[in-house]
Order: sequence, then C-alpha cells, then structure tokens
Amino acid sequence: MLLRKKNYGYLLMLFSFILWNCASPQEQQTQQLTTGMWRAELNLQNQQLPFNFDIMHTPDSGYQAYLINGEERLLLDEISVAGDSVFIPMNFFDTQIRAKIQGEKLEGYWTKNYAEDYTIPFTARHGDAFRFAKTSQEEAGNFDGKWAVYFADGPPDSLVSIGIFNQKNEELSGTFLTTTGDYRYLDGNATGNQMWLSAFDGEHAYLFSATLQEDGTLQGDFWSGQSYHTTWVAHRDESAELPDASQLTFIKKGYDQLDFTFPNLEGEPVSLQADKYQDKVVIVQIFGTWCPNCMDETKFLSNWYNKNQDQKVEIIGLAYERKDDFDYASQRVKKMIDKLDVQYDFLIAGVSDKEKAAETLPMLNQVLSFPTTIFIDKNGKVRRIHTGFSGPGTGVYYEEFVSDFNTLMDELLKEKPNS
Repeated sequence: MLLRKKNYGYLLMLFSFILWNCASPQEQQTQQLTTGMWRAELNLQNQQLPFNFDIMHTPDSGYQAYLINGEERLLLDEISVAGDSVFIPMNFFDTQIRAKIQGEKLEGYWTKNYAEDYTIPFTARHGDAFRFAKTSQEEAGNFDGKWAVYFADGPPDSLVSIGIFNQKNEELSGTFLTTTGDYRYLDGNATGNQMWLSAFDGEHAYLFSATLQEDGTLQGDFWSGQSYHTTWVAHRDESAELPDASQLTFIKKGYDQLDFTFPNLEGEPVSLQADKYQDKVVIVQIFGTWCPNCMDETKFLSNWYNKNQDQKVEIIGLAYERKDDFDYASQRVKKMIDKLDVQYDFLIAGVSDKEKAAETLPMLNQVLSFPTTIFIDKNGKVRRIHTGFSGPGTGVYYEEFVSDFNTLMDELLKEKPNS
C-alpha cells in the first residue's frame, strides 16, 4: 500500500509537470500574475484550509507577495513567472508553491522540498479577501477569552495548551500556547456555534475547528500538514497557566556548565570556550530554519543584539536542520541570515530531532522544544534555560517574555566576571 501511495504521488507530480511544460508556443508566452488580494485553499486531509496573500509588482522588484495571517505579513520576494506557471518559494523555508496561472485563478501544489512525497493541492482565486465562507445566518456564539485546552493525544488529564481567542462580531483571531511554543497567528471566524481558525506561514499549515456545546465547553478538531489530526476539548479558565518555561530543561548533575564544539557555516570548528566568548554574557539558541517559532525568536534576538552588541554579549545559534547534510544545512542558515539580516553567530549542530539534539548536548536533561534558549553569565555559568518561545502572536504573553528577558539581561550584563 505504501509503495502504491508513493507511486501515485510521483505520477501525479509527473502529470502536472507534463501539463505545465507541453503547452503550445503561444501558451508558453509568459502570462501576467494579477496583483492584489487572493484567497487560497490547501486541500488538507480532505479539509479546505484557507489563507490569504497580497501580490504586488514593480519594474525593479518584479513580483512580491505577503502571506497574511491576522496581523502578520510575511514577505515572499522570490516569485518567478515562466510561461503559464508561477513559482513561489516560501521565504527561507525549504518549501514552495508551484501553480498554473488560469486568468484570475491559480491551481497547483504546495511542496516541502526536503520531505519525500510531501505535496498538497493548492488553489487560489483573485479578488477574495475573506478567510472562511459564512455557513450560517445564526448569530455567532461567544468564543472570546482564555480557554484551558486538552488535546486527545496529550498526557491524560493534563493541561497541554491555552487557547487565547479574540472575537469581534463574527471575526475571530488568536493562538494556542503550549509548553513548547505557540501556534502563532491564527485567523478565522465564528458562525453560529461553530468556530474556524487557520494559519499558513509557508512551513506549517494549521486548521482548527470547534463547536460550542450547551454547557459552554468546546469540542474541536485540529489538522496539521499532510497527515496529522487530533481532537481537542476546552473550557473557559482565566487562571489557566502553563508550567514555568525556565524549569523544564536544566543542566544535569555532574555538569557545571555548557560545552560544545560545532562547525560554523564555513565548516570550521568553533568552541564555546573560544576567546571570543570568554568574560561575556552568551545566549545559546537551539533552533532550526524550518521552525516558525524559531523565526519569531530569531527576529527578536537579532533586533536586541543589533542594539546591544557593543556590550559584552554574544549570541550563538545552534542550527538543527531537516537533513544530515552540512552543505544543505549551512545553505539554509545562510539564506535565513540574509533574509532576516542577522548579525550574530551560527553553528551547524545536528538534525531536527529532539532526542538526537539532546545527544549533542549531553549536559542537558532534554531538548523539549525548538527553540530553546540558554543564558550563560560572564563566568560561564548557566543561569537560565527557557523552553519554547511565546511570539508576538500571543499578545500579553510576548510582552511578559520581553520584559523578563530584558530584566535578566540587564542583570547579567551588569555583573563582572571573576578573574
């Protein structure tokens, strides 16, 4: 059955390639991509995941687009059109949309280039700015507020997420917070007793639905990517809290500090014990370029570092990438650096597997999340390890993180090294 499935995927892609490349000379003339707002759908496990994007064109920059998720705008600036086809690389993620231009419509696929047989059908129509179609004339129920959320595949009877939903009439936005990070900007609507939220950032495709029950609870479904699905339930709880993110990962007994040597982007070995990092506060970021939460954290750290790099501080990003291939990994990181204009250091540390990542840093009890952030004082002592990242889509939780981060860094930078 697996072989048949893979062959089917291969034949489907081959057939699409033939369709795109066997057009007449007249059809091969480069078509124009209509600018303005588009509404797209990914056919996700027989569910339609909607998202929006805005296409622009200038003689100097060519085609560009913004992926839209709530308040977020993600720039896509490598769009190319050839004949009747458009190719849209997803920022620095190793994914792309390839579609045929059919006037005011696009039809094609979203593909993860690094994953075998990962192709999801994509369609889009120009001029539609809505997210989810209204399916009922009933007045929308009340989904606004803070919810304690339990996913069916989580530990029994344990809180694994907090839902933060912001509702204005039928418009709905929000996110889910978990111990390993947040689901970033979710956008959707409420109709009657139903709610729908979605997000597509080029790497992750999330679709949530829920039904408001008579007792005020929610029962819902969550689809992610090509195959993941689970159910969830929730109840209102303004006091719901997650475990302390600074208590989940720690230095094991028998170790007194962090130590590692990994290659930089040119393949040269770099140690945490190098002179460059001595007598300085060092932030070690465990991340991957495939990780949208890591993207949010990298933007934050990069902005902070650019303002404070004249102080005795360094940041080292340890990249754990999708392939165990140095050239592939270094190219992904270099592209991210270029896109986000990051000035701090990066090393290639391993692959995007939490258990294997933990093996590269044996002094840690675990690597629970990408990202994980380690704060080291001027004497080389680990002062805090923060699991996950609550990004700007979490509102007040992001503000609290920024405040705590600045307080800790002010404290560490004021301290003097023992000499």
